[in-house]
Amino acid sequence: MHIGIAGNIGSGKTTLTEMLAAHYGWTPRYESVSFNPYLEDYYKDIPRWSFALETYFLKQRFKDVLEIAKSDKTIIQDRTIFEGVYIFVANNKALGNLSDRDYETFMELFELMMSLVKVPDLLIYLKSSIPHLVSQIQKRGREYEQGISIEYLSALNQRYDRWVEEYKGPVLVIEADDLDFKNRPEDFQYIVNRVDSQLFGLFSEKQ
Repeated sequence: MHIGIAGNIGSGKTTLTEMLAAHYGWTPRYESVSFNPYLEDYYKDIPRWSFALETYFLKQRFKDVLEIAKSDKTIIQDRTIFEGVYIFVANNKALGNLSDRDYETFMELFELMMSLVKVPDLLIYLKSSIPHLVSQIQKRGREYEQGISIEYLSALNQRYDRWVEEYKGPVLVIEADDLDFKNRPEDFQYIVNRVDSQLFGLFSEKQ
């Protein structure tokens, strides 16, 4: 089984991935951020490094998807291949950070990959407001993220909401602003109950 965790920068994807993996005994698979050789350069000069960054992410996520498909374990994944393309690449193209030539090349590569990719068995979307995202980004203190603009986060949020509305697969939307699932057990239990309801039908969605 394949579970995907989706959400904007600072929404808590990695923390929730780790906690759900520990709770259910699932195998976590994390996004390549710490080891991405383009990330710091990207935030210094986004137009220059967008194609390289996005292609690196696509390569990593496609490799992950192929390995997940071969596994007999339940994998929980921090960000999916789909949002990498439909949110971040689409946003960079709209902002003029990807040329028409680079975008067309990227999308042709992505479409070839799609013949071997299926949607996760469940997508969990951490829906967050901009003030919540900004607060979380500031708290974790990654230097390269401190220059991210409100406009950039807002554009990503809008794309996330549209993408989730049109998503063709099982999806669970978690309103994350008022939750502190890392520090409040009752908040984490609320999420677990929602996941149990989706996967196993054990709880009412109203819980």
